[in-house]
Amino acid sequence: MLISNILTQRVRQDVLEMIFNAKASHIGSAFSIADIVSVLYADVMKYDKNNYKREDRDVFILSKGHAGSAVYAVLYELGILTKDEINSYCKNGSNLSGHVSSKGVEGVEFSTGSLGHGISVACGMAFARKRDAKKGNVYVLVGDGECNEGSVWEAAMFANQHGLDNLCVIVDCNKMQAMGNSKDIIDLPEISKIWSAFGWNTVEINGHDCEQIYKALTMPHKGKPLCVIANTIKGKGVSFMEGNILWHYRNPDGEAYNKAKKELTD
Repeated sequence: MLISNILTQRVRQDVLEMIFNAKASHIGSAFSIADIVSVLYADVMKYDKNNYKREDRDVFILSKGHAGSAVYAVLYELGILTKDEINSYCKNGSNLSGHVSSKGVEGVEFSTGSLGHGISVACGMAFARKRDAKKGNVYVLVGDGECNEGSVWEAAMFANQHGLDNLCVIVDCNKMQAMGNSKDIIDLPEISKIWSAFGWNTVEINGHDCEQIYKALTMPHKGKPLCVIANTIKGKGVSFMEGNILWHYRNPDGEAYNKAKKELTD
């Protein structure tokens, strides 16, 4: 059985506590990707917890950096971060900033926040490894709203041109972004066909099904980069947060916190 199958609920519980205690935001975005990052760190990526800088390690970059609490929670559940560290999330002097940060944080490769930035860096890493014949895959997670950024498509063309089959992009396709539904802002219908048209091996899955996520992330794609379109729900796991744009910003205080905690622990 995949480790992630028993990890994801605890990750969402951790995220709730971190964001509640810090009076922070972006809980909907973190819940959206909780299953994906759990599968990546627990079941797919190869790395050494005792020597995280090994050159042959797999690399993950969270390009939609505002969902960083989910990454921190996974690293805590896997014993890479401590309880004291996640309790310091988003507080003065903490290394665990609201947008994911690599400074002093084992398991985080790159600080992100500016959308479209992380995928460009991931392409550079994958290109360097391929050129130097080094082992290790590069995984990067972007949002479907983030795909409005032109730099995403520049990176997509670059990766195809250079046959970066050591690169995998996961699109967190929750169909929402900061200001509303993606289709009402810049619509990207049939987004999997768009990535395929850019020369990528593309597969579309349920982004909350750990088995489907694992199968997609480990599928062979020799000669081409891989794009996994993960259909997700913003706020997944808490009924009143699911598909509600307010939880891009709102902190779950008071009764909202109590209701969310009950749903995640029952």
